[in-house]
Amino acid sequence: TGVPPAESHASGGASPAKTGRGTRMRVLVGILLAAGFATAMYFATLAEALVECEVCLHFGGKRECRVAAGADEQAAVRGAISNACALLARGGTQALRCDATPPDSVRCEP
Repeated sequence: TGVPPAESHASGGASPAKTGRGTRMRVLVGILLAAGFATAMYFATLAEALVECEVCLHFGGKRECRVAAGADEQAAVRGAISNACALLARGGTQALRCDATPPDSVRCEP
């Protein structure tokens, strides 16, 4: 008697099939944007890393060799020492002592 039929969906909007496709599209676009951002960051980091150095050092009766890249040789060596000390030192005090330990060998290339 003049009463309009009720909406078939409580949201009054799009059907579930269209909503699912839109969600998948947003997720895909988000993934593509994140991948693009990660790629840009990777190449930006490579552009700054002009020197790569391998450093070997003894600390606490163990020896580690690690590679790091940096804008210059000093930054690359410092990074490689920190990477090696992260594996060799136990705790903050040892980490500081390890970081101050002169390396056994340093090999750098541009």
